[in-house]
Amino acid sequence: MASQFGLLLRRWRQRAGLSQEALAHRAAVGTRTVRGLETGERTDPRMGTVRALADALELSGAERAELFAAAGRDEPVAVEPVRFDPLHEAVETLKVAIEARWRREEEQRQVHDPVPLPVRWAAAPATSMDSWLNVGGETDLAGRLDQVVEVYRAVSSRRLVVLGRAGSGKTVLTTRFVLDLLKGGDASDPVPVIFGLGSWHPERAGLRDWMAEQLIRDHPFLAAPGPSGTLASALVDSQRVLPVLDGFDEIAAGLHRPALTALNATTLPLLLTSRVDEYRDAVEGTDVLTSAAAVVLEDLTCDDLADYLPRTTRKPGVWKPVLDEVRAGGALAEVLTTPLMVSLARRVYSDTPDHDPAAMLSLETPDEVERHLLGSFVPAVYGASEAERVRPWLVHLASHLTRLGTHDVAWWQFGTSARVTGLAVGVAVGVADLAVETVLLRELSVRGWLFAVMIGLVTGVLFGVANRFVVRRTPLRPVRTRLRLRGRMGKRVWVRALLGLAFGGAVGAAYGLVRALAYWLVMPLFQLTSGVAVDIAAFALVFGLGAALVFGVVAALEAPLDVRAALSPDGLLKANRRAVLVLMALMVPMFAVFVVAVTGVVVSGLAALRWPAVWSPATALAIGLVGGIGGGLAYVLSLTAWGQWVVFARVWLPLTGRLPWRLPDFLADAYRRGVLRRAGAVYQFRHARLQEHLARSR
Repeated sequence: MASQFGLLLRRWRQRAGLSQEALAHRAAVGTRTVRGLETGERTDPRMGTVRALADALELSGAERAELFAAAGRDEPVAVEPVRFDPLHEAVETLKVAIEARWRREEEQRQVHDPVPLPVRWAAAPATSMDSWLNVGGETDLAGRLDQVVEVYRAVSSRRLVVLGRAGSGKTVLTTRFVLDLLKGGDASDPVPVIFGLGSWHPERAGLRDWMAEQLIRDHPFLAAPGPSGTLASALVDSQRVLPVLDGFDEIAAGLHRPALTALNATTLPLLLTSRVDEYRDAVEGTDVLTSAAAVVLEDLTCDDLADYLPRTTRKPGVWKPVLDEVRAGGALAEVLTTPLMVSLARRVYSDTPDHDPAAMLSLETPDEVERHLLGSFVPAVYGASEAERVRPWLVHLASHLTRLGTHDVAWWQFGTSARVTGLAVGVAVGVADLAVETVLLRELSVRGWLFAVMIGLVTGVLFGVANRFVVRRTPLRPVRTRLRLRGRMGKRVWVRALLGLAFGGAVGAAYGLVRALAYWLVMPLFQLTSGVAVDIAAFALVFGLGAALVFGVVAALEAPLDVRAALSPDGLLKANRRAVLVLMALMVPMFAVFVVAVTGVVVSGLAALRWPAVWSPATALAIGLVGGIGGGLAYVLSLTAWGQWVVFARVWLPLTGRLPWRLPDFLADAYRRGVLRRAGAVYQFRHARLQEHLARSR
């Protein structure tokens, strides 16, 4: 007796005008299979057979479902293969990192403790913004902090300028803008990223290139290859990053107009913050930001202070005299109108039990009030005795940043002196040479001491000059790569190998010359003959080939740093230290083994030419280790960002009393106390005004 499946199969076969043989041929199954299913002799068709018959009969969706149901099965839903989109993965990873970073920063700054200070704004004067026709239609721009995303989205061009005086809440606003946009955004929305404009030089780098460089600095995984260039440049070019450009006023003096011109050359959606005066001057010299609306942050009112300050302390009435003075007008009323000054007053008085805010009543001018609050901040967060100890370090830090023209406390920018670098390299190489030769040759001779001093002196001068030349052309940056087991060949590998050949050859020649001079000074019978020239050439050849091998292998093994490696200044520093130490661990043994092998070959060749040569495995190993360790130390200390950090931040500046010996702990502690803030892979002072105050007090 035919089953329901067999009846359906026969009906739809006859409707298609097919015989059993024709259907079997079209479905690529046996005729006996079709006959058996129709007659009921076979009642358990396989999934593939049912699908083949349904395809051959060209059944509709409902008919296919009915046929599969009659067979007691559900047709599997065809799943499209998932395509890996590196940009999508990068966007999702970046979103998580950005949200985590700025949420921590908001908590660190006590924005919500006990409640956020009210940040409000109104539309800027017409002279500060483009015409409504270019903006895309008129809209109400007034709002408050929790409406920042709503106001931004109301601007059709998605280009908004936020103006305000120093300390008016621009940084708080940008942080809240990023977090609210990430919280309520769609998966297809671009990632809002805050870029501190203080490090942008518009005459040296285009906006997009600079943004990509900043992304890689803070998120090294974006240095990986993308559809065009790096992932960072691909994200910027495809507008998957929404630039939140903070601190237009912090761009170096004389560059505000070129910066505004460069911004007008792009159509990128963006949010730009600036102090009023600097933006107005740039607009008068060029034009407004094209297609951008503009708002101005408003001052805090006395009612705002009365609602906020009493909540920050458990001592009732302690702020009443100050609030009364503010209502009466005067210096306090003029100063306590920005979130910065109010937060400083809160930190100095509410968070410090033995301080009375009534002390501010004796201050007569606004300048005195500001200097008092800024000057009292460090003692309030550290305590009087500790503040005396750390203040010189903070002053040096602020002065150093002012000299560099930046607000970024970047660990790779603590010093660039070629003389100090040469001294550090010379001492390190000399000590390393003395230690290696003493261990391997089991003696500490006068020649050994003399050679260590001379090789240290020559290497120090050589690498000091190299440091000066390299740093002048291209400032040293953190390493953005790690080593992987699977390498790949390419043009970069050959270029790096040629660089190693030239560099290693120069070092080898210097090594051979110093070695000969050391023998000549210690051994009266030693003569500077043509054999010395042969030795110099041999060392240049061996060291050059060894360096070429090491540089080439390292280039082939390089890969971008992992995303988790640099979400903070400490993270990037540790990632660079790890990368450099792994590099040394690879370079030294590879170079030493190569030197032992190749010097043996060279000596054999010289012997075949009947040129006298003295060689032993121990001597070759000593030369290889001295060259590997000494050369590695010299390269790391003079030509890598981490090495310069060690020379200046961990040795020279603490030795001269300008910074503490445990600098990373000091910076992390200053961050926890609220003196510094984090901005990706760098620290910054809590506010530019605090940096300026400390730099002036030197």
